[in-house]
Amino acid sequence: MGQSTCSTPRLSPLNGKPILVGFDGADMSSDAGLALLREIERKAGLAQRLADCLHDPRDPAKVQHRLCDIIRFRIMMIGAGYEDGNDATALRHDPSFRIALERGPETGPALSSQPTISRMENLPDARALIRMGREMVRFYCQSFARAPSQIVLDIDDTFDAVHGHQQLRLFNAFYDEYGFQPIVVFDGEGRLVGTLLRPARRPKGAESAAHIRRLIRQIAKYWPKTEILLRADSHYCTPQVLDQCDRLGLRYIFGLSKNGRLAQTISALEASTAARYARTPGPTLRRFKTFSYAARSWSKPRRVIARVEVGPLGRDTRYIVTNLEGGRGKHLYEKLYSARGQAENHIKAWKTHLASDRTSCSKANANQMRLMLHGCAYWLWWKLRAACPKRSPWRRAQFDTLRLHLVKLAATIVEKKTRIIVTLPASCPRQELLRFLFGALAPPGPA
Repeated sequence: MGQSTCSTPRLSPLNGKPILVGFDGADMSSDAGLALLREIERKAGLAQRLADCLHDPRDPAKVQHRLCDIIRFRIMMIGAGYEDGNDATALRHDPSFRIALERGPETGPALSSQPTISRMENLPDARALIRMGREMVRFYCQSFARAPSQIVLDIDDTFDAVHGHQQLRLFNAFYDEYGFQPIVVFDGEGRLVGTLLRPARRPKGAESAAHIRRLIRQIAKYWPKTEILLRADSHYCTPQVLDQCDRLGLRYIFGLSKNGRLAQTISALEASTAARYARTPGPTLRRFKTFSYAARSWSKPRRVIARVEVGPLGRDTRYIVTNLEGGRGKHLYEKLYSARGQAENHIKAWKTHLASDRTSCSKANANQMRLMLHGCAYWLWWKLRAACPKRSPWRRAQFDTLRLHLVKLAATIVEKKTRIIVTLPASCPRQELLRFLFGALAPPGPA
C-alpha cells in the first residue's frame, strides 16, 4: 500500500532530515497483550459467572451482544486501563479487543457500544448482586487446587470520592468530601474475596459483624475444615465483631484503640523504655507486654499486646487484641499483625491501577456492579502476575507496571482464511517474558 505523506504533520528535523508522521499504516492495535488476559479469562470464566447471575429482559431474537460478551468487554477495558465506559466508542473496532471477545479482528462484528455497557451496569437488582457476591466467593475458593488448612483474611475499607448526587453518597468530615467507603476483603496472598459498596462513614460494629458472618458462612460451605485468621484495623475491633468471631470459631488479631486504662497498665513499661533509650540512644527501641484486658462493653477478658517504641521522634505506643494463645507478643505484632499492611497495596492495585473508584453511576446497584467488574479485572491481573516466573521481580510488580510492559504492545494483526497472525515488533523489550507467559497460558494441545 502506498503511503501518502503530503498532509502529515512535520516534526523538528533530525540531522537535516524532516520527520513525517502519518496514520496510514497497516491495521494495528496498541493493546496486543490482551491476548494474555484473554487466555486467563477463558479459563476463569468470570464474565460468564456474572452473566449467569443476571436476568436478561431483552428479546432473544433482537439481541446482538450477549450479556457475557458485554461484561467481558467491560472487564477487558478496565484491565487495559480504559476505565471509562465512553472509551468503548473507539475500542469496539480494535482488533485486539475483538480477539479477546472471540471475534475475527477484521471480519468479526463490532463490539458493544457505550450505551449498551451502561444498560448492562444498571441491569442488576439487589438479588442479582447478592448472587454475584456469592459467586465471587465461590470463584475465590475454586482458585485453589485444594482446600487449604488455613487462610488469612484482611478486611478494610477505602474512601471513594464522588462528585454528583449518587445514591448512598455521604459527606465524610475526615476527607472533607462526599463519597462512598466500600469494604474490601483480601486474603494474605492478595486474592480478592469480596467488596461491598456503602456510605462514607466508619462501619459500626453490627454492620461489620453481619458482613463478616455472611462472608465466613459462604467460605465455610466450600471449606468447612479450613481455619480462618481475620486481621483488621482498630475500628473493626468492636464488641459485636469480637463476639461474632468467637461464635464462628474464627481466630483474629485486631488493632485496639488507646484509652486511659490501657495507658495506666503499661505506664511503667513506657517509663523504663524511655529511660533505657536515654542511656543508649539509637534508631529505635521496641519493647512488648502481654496482658489480659476487658473493656466494659466486652463479654469477657481477652489477650492484649502492647508495643512501646521510643526513638528520635519520641514515644509511640500501639495495642492489638487477639485470641491466639501461642506465640510471643513481639512475633504476633511484627510478623503477623503488621503484615496486614500489605492489604493497603492490594487496595492500591484495585483502586489506583484499575480505577475501582470510578463509581459515578447515579444508582447504588450500578456502582456495586462496577465494583464487581473492577474486581474481575483485578483477578485477571493477579492471575497473570502469578503466572510470571518464580523468584522473578515480575511476581512483585504493580499492575500498572505489568500493563505497561505486557499489554501496551503495538502489533499488526492480519486475519487470513485459516489463521490470524499477530506480529509484534522485533524491538519488543520483553520478548523473553512474553514468550514464557504465552507458553504458560496456552491451552493444552490436541491429544
